[in-house]
Amino acid sequence: MNLFYTANDAGIIEMKIYIETYGCTTNQADTDIIRGVLGRRYQITGSDKDADICIINTCGVIDFTEIKILKRIEDLRKSGKKVIAAGCLTRISKRVLSEICDGIVSPDNIHRIADALQIVEKGDKAEFLKVENIDKAGLCKLKTRKNENAIAIVSIAEGCMGRCSYCATKIARGRLRSFSIENIIEEIRNAVKLGYREIQLTSQDTGAYGIDKGNSLPELLDRIDDVEGEFRVRVGMMNPQHASEMLDDLIGSFKSEKIYKFLHIPVQSGDNGVLQDMRRDHTVEDYEEVVDEFRKNFSDVVVSTDVIVGFPTESEESFWKSYELIERTKPDIVNITRYSPRKGTLAYRLKDMPDWIKKERSRALTELARRVGLENNLRFVGKNLEVLITKHGKNGSLLSRTNSYRPVILKNGKIGQFVSAKINGAEFNYLKGSV
Repeated sequence: MNLFYTANDAGIIEMKIYIETYGCTTNQADTDIIRGVLGRRYQITGSDKDADICIINTCGVIDFTEIKILKRIEDLRKSGKKVIAAGCLTRISKRVLSEICDGIVSPDNIHRIADALQIVEKGDKAEFLKVENIDKAGLCKLKTRKNENAIAIVSIAEGCMGRCSYCATKIARGRLRSFSIENIIEEIRNAVKLGYREIQLTSQDTGAYGIDKGNSLPELLDRIDDVEGEFRVRVGMMNPQHASEMLDDLIGSFKSEKIYKFLHIPVQSGDNGVLQDMRRDHTVEDYEEVVDEFRKNFSDVVVSTDVIVGFPTESEESFWKSYELIERTKPDIVNITRYSPRKGTLAYRLKDMPDWIKKERSRALTELARRVGLENNLRFVGKNLEVLITKHGKNGSLLSRTNSYRPVILKNGKIGQFVSAKINGAEFNYLKGSV
């Protein structure tokens, strides 16, 4: 059955669109583009119950998330909604989504989302999956960000140089395509003018930025430092091998007061043999070198890392090497993921281990990470720290960030303000303070 909608005096079609986003900051940046493209012609609603068509921006990192998203889509379809899927699953699980959705739009085709909507609106099936080499930073004028906080997400590249044996993201996002420095700078400049005070740089691997174009992440950061205004920049995840190769230049760029002293560097395993099986292209020593050098150069660095437990070739000894690495290097944040086999990856052929082993290892590592996180944070109790208030927290609180991106929960203040905070208490994952 075809749908017919009229436009009001402002040219906005009286059809309501609901957008739901899963996954990483890259997906959130893609949603900003989707919202911006559609908001010029359609009504965006905050509830799927009010919507005529729902857009689900999907994530395909682990099997559990995929199952959750597919069930969500099926429930929306059962309730009578038309559904368009965007994001990583459109390539990772194309066949399934083609069967249950009214339209699918790949990550490099999100600028075509309005075309897909018009096709679905007529009752036809929409598919936009052709590989497109678009510069998403160049689409910044199309973006509409939610202005409820002081954070703007800026994509600097898509795809990666990696060949990880367990990861399906490359199926979805492809090889590295770095965006234009000029377009990135323009987007950041516009965001700062609009009042955003925290700029989050995102891609599948920020450390690989520019390798395909002959420039680099430090070069980009030095250009960002020249942008006028008082703001802070959070650099997203970078793999150890890239950070190690440009370490001196990277540390030099991080010395800018505009760059948070925050290092997200995923090690994934503390065993070099497992890292080889994962095809990670770095060693444990690469990770430790980068962390050590950052800590030598800065009085406070928030180190965030990722660890996969239960990879098929991870022995008991291999796991305890990961445990000892976390105990030794004391990262502030440890993102622990139980290995999940993904179709289309090399590791999918390997024999998976029982879930109970993964759970036991995850539990042990989580307890250690919490203990280390609390020890790190207790150092700051009683101190006064400059913080930037970035967004609303739970129960009327406010979330702020120190210059190293350490989270501080406040009871009062104003979004976008830089204030001095007295640290009164600490938990393993945040500080408690007062202005």
